[in-house]
Amino acid sequence: MVLTVDGLRMRYGDREVLHDVTFDARPGEVLALLGPNGAGKSTTIEILEGFRLRSAGHVEVLGVDPAAGDERWRSRIGIVLQSWRDHGNWRVGELLHHLGSYYTPYRRAWPAGELLDAVGLTPCAGQKIKTLSGGQRRRLDVAIGIVGRPDVLFLDEPTTGFDPEARSEFHELVRGLAAEQGTTILLTTHDLDEASKLAHRILVLAAGRIIAAGSTAQLTELIAGEDEVRWSVDGQPFRKATADSTAFVRELFATYGDAVRELEVRRASLEDTYLTLVRDQVSEREPA
Repeated sequence: MVLTVDGLRMRYGDREVLHDVTFDARPGEVLALLGPNGAGKSTTIEILEGFRLRSAGHVEVLGVDPAAGDERWRSRIGIVLQSWRDHGNWRVGELLHHLGSYYTPYRRAWPAGELLDAVGLTPCAGQKIKTLSGGQRRRLDVAIGIVGRPDVLFLDEPTTGFDPEARSEFHELVRGLAAEQGTTILLTTHDLDEASKLAHRILVLAAGRIIAAGSTAQLTELIAGEDEVRWSVDGQPFRKATADSTAFVRELFATYGDAVRELEVRRASLEDTYLTLVRDQVSEREPA
Protein backbone atom coordinates (compact mmCIF):
# COMPACT_ATOMS: atom_id res chain seq x y z
CA MET A 1 0.00 0.00 0.00
CA VAL A 2 1.13 3.55 -0.72
CA LEU A 3 -0.96 5.05 2.10
CA THR A 4 -1.79 3.18 5.29
CA VAL A 5 -3.83 4.86 8.02
CA ASP A 6 -4.98 2.75 10.96
CA GLY A 7 -6.71 4.04 14.08
CA LEU A 8 -5.59 7.64 13.50
CA ARG A 9 -6.56 9.95 16.36
CA MET A 10 -5.91 13.64 16.88
CA ARG A 11 -6.65 15.62 20.00
CA TYR A 12 -6.34 19.34 20.71
CA GLY A 13 -6.56 19.70 24.47
CA ASP A 14 -9.85 18.11 25.49
CA ARG A 15 -11.25 18.15 21.95
CA GLU A 16 -10.74 15.07 19.81
CA VAL A 17 -10.96 16.01 16.12
CA LEU A 18 -10.09 12.62 14.60
CA HIS A 19 -11.47 9.34 15.93
CA ASP A 20 -10.01 6.01 14.76
CA VAL A 21 -9.70 7.09 11.11
CA THR A 22 -8.67 4.08 9.00
CA PHE A 23 -8.11 3.76 5.25
CA ASP A 24 -5.46 2.87 2.68
CA ALA A 25 -4.57 3.57 -0.95
CA ARG A 26 -2.86 1.60 -3.70
CA PRO A 27 -0.48 2.81 -6.45
CA GLY A 28 -2.33 4.79 -9.11
CA GLU A 29 -5.49 5.12 -7.04
CA VAL A 30 -7.39 8.42 -6.74
CA LEU A 31 -9.11 8.92 -3.38
CA ALA A 32 -11.47 11.82 -2.68
CA LEU A 33 -11.90 12.98 0.90
CA LEU A 34 -15.27 14.68 1.36
CA GLY A 35 -16.72 16.29 4.43
CA PRO A 36 -18.20 19.51 5.80
CA ASN A 37 -16.02 22.27 7.22
CA GLY A 38 -14.55 21.17 10.53
CA ALA A 39 -14.82 17.46 9.71
CA GLY A 40 -11.07 16.91 10.07
CA LYS A 41 -10.03 16.78 6.40
CA SER A 42 -7.21 19.32 6.68
CA THR A 43 -5.88 17.75 9.87
CA THR A 44 -5.80 14.32 8.22
CA ILE A 45 -3.94 15.66 5.19
CA GLU A 46 -1.43 17.61 7.29
CA ILE A 47 -0.60 14.47 9.27
CA LEU A 48 -0.05 12.49 6.06
CA GLU A 49 2.14 15.28 4.67
CA GLY A 50 4.26 15.24 7.83
CA PHE A 51 3.35 18.78 8.87
CA ARG A 52 1.40 17.81 11.99
CA LEU A 53 2.09 15.19 14.68
CA ARG A 54 -0.78 12.80 15.44
CA SER A 55 -1.96 11.90 18.92
CA ALA A 56 -2.27 8.16 18.25
CA GLY A 57 -2.58 5.56 15.52
CA HIS A 58 -0.41 4.11 12.77
CA VAL A 59 0.34 6.10 9.60
CA GLU A 60 2.64 5.24 6.69
CA VAL A 61 3.15 7.08 3.42
CA LEU A 62 5.38 5.24 0.94
CA GLY A 63 6.40 2.93 3.77
CA VAL A 64 7.58 5.77 6.02
CA ASP A 65 6.05 7.40 9.09
CA PRO A 66 5.46 10.98 7.88
CA ALA A 67 6.61 12.31 11.24
CA ALA A 68 10.06 10.88 10.47
CA GLY A 69 10.23 11.55 6.74
CA ASP A 70 13.58 12.83 5.44
CA GLU A 71 14.35 14.92 2.34
CA ARG A 72 14.47 11.89 0.05
CA TRP A 73 11.00 10.90 1.25
CA ARG A 74 9.71 14.45 0.79
CA SER A 75 11.02 14.48 -2.79
CA ARG A 76 8.45 11.77 -3.55
CA ILE A 77 5.54 13.83 -2.20
CA GLY A 78 3.64 16.50 -4.15
CA ILE A 79 1.36 19.05 -2.50
CA VAL A 80 -1.09 21.46 -4.11
CA LEU A 81 -2.42 23.86 -1.50
CA GLN A 82 -5.35 26.21 -1.90
CA SER A 83 -2.81 28.97 -2.41
CA TRP A 84 0.99 29.16 -2.65
CA ARG A 85 2.95 32.12 -1.32
CA ASP A 86 5.51 33.38 -3.78
CA HIS A 87 7.38 36.36 -5.15
CA GLY A 88 5.28 37.87 -7.90
CA ASN A 89 8.31 38.99 -9.90
CA TRP A 90 9.32 35.42 -10.74
CA ARG A 91 8.60 34.45 -14.33
CA VAL A 92 6.51 31.30 -14.66
CA GLY A 93 9.01 29.18 -16.61
CA GLU A 94 11.95 30.34 -14.49
CA LEU A 95 10.18 29.44 -11.25
CA LEU A 96 9.32 25.91 -12.39
CA HIS A 97 12.87 25.35 -13.66
CA HIS A 98 14.28 26.62 -10.34
CA LEU A 99 11.98 24.44 -8.21
CA GLY A 100 12.74 21.42 -10.37
CA SER A 101 16.44 21.79 -9.59
CA TYR A 102 15.79 20.95 -5.92
CA TYR A 103 14.79 17.40 -6.93
CA THR A 104 17.98 16.69 -8.90
CA PRO A 105 19.81 14.84 -6.06
CA TYR A 106 16.89 12.42 -5.68
CA ARG A 107 14.92 12.08 -8.91
CA ARG A 108 14.31 13.51 -12.38
CA ALA A 109 11.99 16.49 -12.21
CA TRP A 110 9.48 17.34 -14.89
CA PRO A 111 11.15 19.59 -17.51
CA ALA A 112 9.65 23.07 -17.28
CA GLY A 113 8.58 23.13 -20.93
CA GLU A 114 6.74 19.81 -20.75
CA LEU A 115 5.13 20.77 -17.46
CA LEU A 116 3.92 24.11 -18.80
CA ASP A 117 2.34 22.29 -21.71
CA ALA A 118 0.71 19.72 -19.42
CA VAL A 119 -1.04 22.38 -17.33
CA GLY A 120 -1.84 24.69 -20.23
CA LEU A 121 0.56 27.51 -19.30
CA THR A 122 2.97 27.45 -22.26
CA PRO A 123 1.82 30.91 -23.50
CA CYS A 124 2.53 32.30 -20.02
CA ALA A 125 6.09 30.95 -19.67
CA GLY A 126 7.68 34.41 -19.85
CA GLN A 127 5.08 36.24 -17.78
CA LYS A 128 5.63 37.41 -14.23
CA ILE A 129 3.47 35.55 -11.75
CA LYS A 130 1.81 38.72 -10.51
CA THR A 131 0.36 39.29 -13.99
CA LEU A 132 -1.45 35.91 -14.16
CA SER A 133 -5.21 35.63 -13.94
CA GLY A 134 -6.79 33.67 -11.10
CA GLY A 135 -7.27 30.58 -13.25
CA GLN A 136 -3.72 30.75 -14.60
CA ARG A 137 -2.42 31.20 -11.08
CA ARG A 138 -4.26 28.05 -9.99
CA ARG A 139 -2.73 26.08 -12.87
CA LEU A 140 0.68 27.25 -11.68
CA ASP A 141 -0.14 25.97 -8.17
CA VAL A 142 -0.80 22.56 -9.70
CA ALA A 143 2.44 22.69 -11.72
CA ILE A 144 4.42 23.51 -8.57
CA GLY A 145 2.86 20.51 -6.82
CA ILE A 146 3.81 18.01 -9.52
CA VAL A 147 7.14 19.40 -10.74
CA GLY A 148 9.02 16.59 -8.94
CA ARG A 149 6.94 13.80 -10.55
CA PRO A 150 5.60 12.73 -7.14
CA ASP A 151 4.62 9.18 -6.22
CA VAL A 152 1.94 10.60 -3.93
CA LEU A 153 0.07 13.82 -4.66
CA PHE A 154 -2.10 15.71 -2.17
CA LEU A 155 -4.61 18.06 -3.82
CA ASP A 156 -6.48 20.55 -1.63
CA GLU A 157 -9.44 22.06 -3.54
CA PRO A 158 -7.32 22.03 -6.72
CA THR A 159 -9.80 23.50 -9.23
CA THR A 160 -10.86 26.55 -7.24
CA GLY A 161 -11.03 29.42 -9.72
CA PHE A 162 -10.94 27.20 -12.83
CA ASP A 163 -13.35 27.85 -15.67
CA PRO A 164 -15.16 24.75 -17.08
CA GLU A 165 -12.59 24.22 -19.84
CA ALA A 166 -9.65 24.49 -17.45
CA ARG A 167 -11.37 22.14 -15.00
CA SER A 168 -11.91 19.54 -17.71
CA GLU A 169 -8.25 19.77 -18.78
CA PHE A 170 -7.12 19.44 -15.18
CA HIS A 171 -9.26 16.33 -14.72
CA GLU A 172 -7.54 14.79 -17.74
CA LEU A 173 -4.16 15.62 -16.20
CA VAL A 174 -5.10 13.94 -12.91
CA ARG A 175 -6.35 10.83 -14.70
CA GLY A 176 -3.11 10.69 -16.69
CA LEU A 177 -0.94 11.00 -13.58
CA ALA A 178 -2.79 8.12 -11.94
CA ALA A 179 -3.17 5.83 -14.96
CA GLU A 180 0.10 6.44 -16.82
CA GLN A 181 2.56 7.32 -14.05
CA GLY A 182 0.99 5.36 -11.20
CA THR A 183 0.69 8.44 -8.99
CA THR A 184 -1.49 7.92 -5.92
CA ILE A 185 -3.68 10.97 -5.40
CA LEU A 186 -5.59 12.11 -2.33
CA LEU A 187 -8.02 14.85 -3.26
CA THR A 188 -10.06 17.08 -0.95
CA THR A 189 -12.91 18.91 -2.59
CA HIS A 190 -16.37 20.34 -1.98
CA ASP A 191 -17.23 19.69 -5.63
CA LEU A 192 -19.13 16.40 -5.50
CA ASP A 193 -19.29 16.17 -9.29
CA GLU A 194 -15.52 16.45 -9.41
CA ALA A 195 -15.13 13.70 -6.82
CA SER A 196 -17.51 11.47 -8.76
CA LYS A 197 -15.60 11.98 -12.01
CA LEU A 198 -12.06 11.58 -10.66
CA ALA A 199 -12.06 9.25 -7.67
CA HIS A 200 -11.84 5.48 -7.67
CA ARG A 201 -12.99 5.61 -4.06
CA ILE A 202 -14.62 8.31 -1.95
CA LEU A 203 -14.19 8.69 1.83
CA VAL A 204 -16.82 10.70 3.69
CA LEU A 205 -15.47 12.28 6.86
CA ALA A 206 -17.84 13.83 9.40
CA ALA A 207 -17.15 14.89 12.98
CA GLY A 208 -13.71 13.33 12.76
CA ARG A 209 -14.87 9.87 11.66
CA ILE A 210 -14.97 8.02 8.33
CA ILE A 211 -18.73 7.42 8.06
CA ALA A 212 -18.73 5.89 4.57
CA ALA A 213 -16.27 4.71 1.93
CA GLY A 214 -16.61 3.29 -1.56
CA SER A 215 -17.18 4.16 -5.19
CA THR A 216 -19.90 6.62 -6.19
CA ALA A 217 -22.22 3.71 -7.04
CA GLN A 218 -21.48 1.92 -3.76
CA LEU A 219 -22.13 5.02 -1.67
CA THR A 220 -25.37 5.74 -3.49
CA GLU A 221 -26.56 2.19 -2.85
CA LEU A 222 -26.10 2.71 0.89
CA ILE A 223 -29.31 4.71 1.01
CA ALA A 224 -32.45 2.97 -0.20
CA GLY A 225 -35.31 4.86 -1.79
CA GLU A 226 -33.20 7.61 -3.27
CA ASP A 227 -34.48 7.34 -6.86
CA GLU A 228 -37.53 9.50 -7.43
CA VAL A 229 -40.15 8.69 -10.09
CA ARG A 230 -42.69 11.30 -11.21
CA TRP A 231 -45.58 10.71 -13.59
CA SER A 232 -49.18 11.62 -14.22
CA VAL A 233 -52.33 9.64 -15.06
CA ASP A 234 -55.42 11.44 -16.40
CA GLY A 235 -53.85 14.75 -15.50
CA GLN A 236 -53.21 13.83 -11.87
CA PRO A 237 -49.53 14.02 -10.84
CA PHE A 238 -47.83 11.34 -8.75
CA ARG A 239 -44.45 10.94 -7.10
CA LYS A 240 -42.74 7.84 -5.71
CA ALA A 241 -39.38 7.18 -4.02
CA THR A 242 -38.01 3.73 -4.79
CA ALA A 243 -34.78 1.76 -4.46
CA ASP A 244 -35.35 0.13 -7.88
CA SER A 245 -36.78 2.69 -10.29
CA THR A 246 -36.40 0.39 -13.31
CA ALA A 247 -38.63 -2.33 -11.81
CA PHE A 248 -41.10 0.27 -10.60
CA VAL A 249 -41.46 1.87 -14.03
CA ARG A 250 -42.08 -1.55 -15.61
CA GLU A 251 -44.80 -2.20 -13.06
CA LEU A 252 -46.25 1.25 -13.66
CA PHE A 253 -46.68 0.64 -17.39
CA ALA A 254 -48.03 -2.86 -16.77
CA THR A 255 -50.74 -1.28 -14.62
CA TYR A 256 -51.60 1.91 -16.53
CA GLY A 257 -50.15 1.37 -20.01
CA ASP A 258 -50.42 4.36 -22.36
CA ALA A 259 -52.24 6.37 -19.70
CA VAL A 260 -48.86 7.12 -18.09
CA ARG A 261 -47.73 10.64 -19.02
CA GLU A 262 -44.91 13.05 -18.07
CA LEU A 263 -42.73 10.24 -16.77
CA GLU A 264 -39.53 11.43 -15.14
CA VAL A 265 -36.94 9.41 -13.23
CA ARG A 266 -34.49 11.27 -11.05
CA ARG A 267 -31.58 9.01 -10.19
CA ALA A 268 -29.93 9.21 -6.80
CA SER A 269 -26.77 11.30 -6.98
CA LEU A 270 -23.59 11.43 -4.96
CA GLU A 271 -24.78 14.77 -3.61
CA ASP A 272 -28.00 13.21 -2.29
CA THR A 273 -26.04 10.42 -0.65
CA TYR A 274 -23.41 12.73 0.82
CA LEU A 275 -25.96 15.13 2.31
CA THR A 276 -27.98 12.28 3.80
CA LEU A 277 -24.92 10.62 5.34
CA VAL A 278 -23.66 13.85 6.89
CA ARG A 279 -27.13 14.86 8.09
CA ASP A 280 -27.62 11.46 9.75
CA GLN A 281 -24.22 11.69 11.45
CA VAL A 282 -25.01 15.15 12.85
CA SER A 283 -28.42 13.95 14.06
CA GLU A 284 -26.86 11.00 15.88
CA ARG A 285 -24.43 13.27 17.73
CA GLU A 286 -27.03 15.83 18.82
CA PRO A 287 -28.28 15.37 22.38
CA ALA A 288 -31.83 14.10 22.71
